[in-house]
Amino acid sequence: MEKFFGNPAAAAALSDMIRRERIPQTLLLSGPEGVGKATLARRFAAELLQYDPAKIDQDDLSLESNATLIADREKWTADKRNEDPLVFGSHPDFLTFPPDGPLRQITIQQMRSLKERASLKPLKGSWRVFLIDGIDRANPQAANSLLKTLEEPPPHLILILTARNPYDLLPTIRSRSVPFQFGRLQEGDMRAFIKARGLDEPERRLALAEGAPGLAVSIDLEAYDRRRTAMLALLKVAGGLSGFDSWPKHADSVAARRTEKLESYLEVLYSLLEDTVLLVHASHKALRNNDIRGDLEALARRVDFEWLRRAIGRVDEMVELGRRNIQKSIAFDAFAASLRSH
Repeated sequence: MEKFFGNPAAAAALSDMIRRERIPQTLLLSGPEGVGKATLARRFAAELLQYDPAKIDQDDLSLESNATLIADREKWTADKRNEDPLVFGSHPDFLTFPPDGPLRQITIQQMRSLKERASLKPLKGSWRVFLIDGIDRANPQAANSLLKTLEEPPPHLILILTARNPYDLLPTIRSRSVPFQFGRLQEGDMRAFIKARGLDEPERRLALAEGAPGLAVSIDLEAYDRRRTAMLALLKVAGGLSGFDSWPKHADSVAARRTEKLESYLEVLYSLLEDTVLLVHASHKALRNNDIRGDLEALARRVDFEWLRRAIGRVDEMVELGRRNIQKSIAFDAFAASLRSH
């Protein structure tokens, strides 16, 4: 596949399917965020449809225009979103259905729209390719609606599903899909990717992306550092390095940014806890946040493995709460209080 970095086995297998003209009607690409699942789906579609990859890449959700559209739709009423289900289509025979709304879900309205569009014949050639980018974020109604299409897909339709964890999907969806598991890229591939893209601060991006080229491109380092300052302060309070009186100013700063989702802070919190685990166990693995190593070493001296286990468990719980749109400040206050009490 043209200009695709990493996971060569998956790329070669998909190209071979096109060459041999033996293409399954449903493909499931799973693996960590940012490792190229949707990118390879677009490369596959471009090769199959014999279309310019750069034009199909206009469906990339990380592009500023697309990200802005998705963020703006969160302010719409549910009725308005339902009347106009989100779909990107830079090519008439290649459509992308991404998560939508404040909870970033694949909705039943989108899957109904997919079913209606699936019946249409290709404008050119023999195929239509539909990408559901994040099928693991489908609500139960949407997942069941998709099953009806999977059971009897039109002969011209190829469905590509992406997911972080395939076992979050209904077994019936998995059983009707040909699976491809994606892994994180090796350092050499990541360096080649970052160099090819001409990204600034390459060493920081290399460390923070941890083998995910999509994250290396999309991470806003200024926003990351701001969130990290707040999450480090939270961990210091939770670990007993600072008093509760040091937290309110950070809590106010977090609460003031109403458009920032809880999960954007939790991703940073996970990275800090991961680095702390490495320091507690004296691991030789490089830290993702090595520039604040001194702060993390101080935390590592203060806490033990049991505290870290509880902390990670609390973050896992907040991930679930985030899907219910809980306020960030309430979640973080509870996190600090529950860990400080032990």
